[in-house]
Amino acid sequence: MRNGSGPGQGEGDPAVLGDGQDQAALPDAALPDAAGPDAAGPDAAGPDAAGPDGAGPDAVPTDAALPDGAGAHAALPDAVLTDGAGPGLRASLEAIMLVADEPVSVVVIAQVLERPRAEVAEALRGMADSYAAEERGFELREVAGGWRYYTREECAPVVERFVSDGQEVRLTQAALETLAVVAYRQPVSRARVSAVRGVNCDGVIRTLVLRGLVEEAGTDPETGAILFATTGYFLERLGLPSLDALPELAPFLPDNIDDETDPGHEPAES
Repeated sequence: MRNGSGPGQGEGDPAVLGDGQDQAALPDAALPDAAGPDAAGPDAAGPDAAGPDGAGPDAVPTDAALPDGAGAHAALPDAVLTDGAGPGLRASLEAIMLVADEPVSVVVIAQVLERPRAEVAEALRGMADSYAAEERGFELREVAGGWRYYTREECAPVVERFVSDGQEVRLTQAALETLAVVAYRQPVSRARVSAVRGVNCDGVIRTLVLRGLVEEAGTDPETGAILFATTGYFLERLGLPSLDALPELAPFLPDNIDDETDPGHEPAES
């Protein structure tokens, strides 16, 4: 026998394999720990072996584990999502005032914005004071039971030059006088207005009704005559909050009032 050929030392004995030779025949116990990428099993190593909180790669994290802004609102109710996302109260009020073609009441605005009426009224007054302090070209007024934008009185000459002459039909002197009688003595019948003015006012009252300044306001219980009164549009055009704001009539009356009918005018109907 040759030297080294005894039991445990013959050819093919894995104990005598040199470095670099095939280690496929080596027993598992002889392999070093974590010799290969899969030595410890597929579930023990690798970047996907465990999730952020120790969960597996297929585990779905809850909203509590997500960072801010990463799907955190997915389970929130709609009321939470829309809270604070819309325009502020002042911006909303300004937008409504810009498109309003007539004074808008606080009740209507509060319903639209779903805000308390006291809060809306306070905000409108604050806006009006702010515009006045800043000397804007417009102002916010409370007229005819509502709020609306108007140009400032100081800017009237500029506005008049901008608006083309003749674009707006003006009331005649007779129409203005008739409107004044209705405004101060409403509700009043045609016959009563004619008696005050001393001329027949039927045609003038029809014109005022067509212009939206005067409207029917019931009938006289004694005579059955149709009564007339001013409209909200009348207050809007004059910039008055209510009829109580009409100026006192006494300072404008002459000392001696001539009750005779003016010459050339049609006599009043009885």
